[in-house]
Amino acid sequence: MTRISVKVDGVTYEDEVEPRTLLVHYLRETLGKTGTVIGCDTSNCGACTVHLDGRSVKSCNVLAVQANGSEVTTIEGLAVGETLTPVQEAFRDCHALQCGFCTPGMIMQATDLLNENPSPDEDYVRQHMEGNLCRCTGYHNIVKAVLQAAGATTGGEQA
Repeated sequence: MTRISVKVDGVTYEDEVEPRTLLVHYLRETLGKTGTVIGCDTSNCGACTVHLDGRSVKSCNVLAVQANGSEVTTIEGLAVGETLTPVQEAFRDCHALQCGFCTPGMIMQATDLLNENPSPDEDYVRQHMEGNLCRCTGYHNIVKAVLQAAGATTGGEQA
């Protein structure tokens, strides 16, 4: 067992973990952060995306011990109380989900994308969201939501 200290959604946790424990399993099973979804366990789908020290990572591809001394933000840590972030509001407003399984990872990736580039165009959004898969939608409303959150417009209409 290895002792880790990690700040998750603003709270510092100190735990003993097996060195092989994936961050996604630590978040879900030890801390109860079940909004972080286990999709494929192979880093293909992006459903488990969280922010590690401010950047998006697929938490099924990171060991919990690698997060020692770091700050992790999960989907549960984005909103402030009942106040949704602009990305969360845009996903709701644009109906950028169907079953909702991929939505937490999509929102985490979109948030990181907009932190990196607050004024993306559609091609940029599509390129930077391609590591997150959705089996239900055609991605149109997801892209639309990211552009809405950015305040981007296309041809005078809200994207």
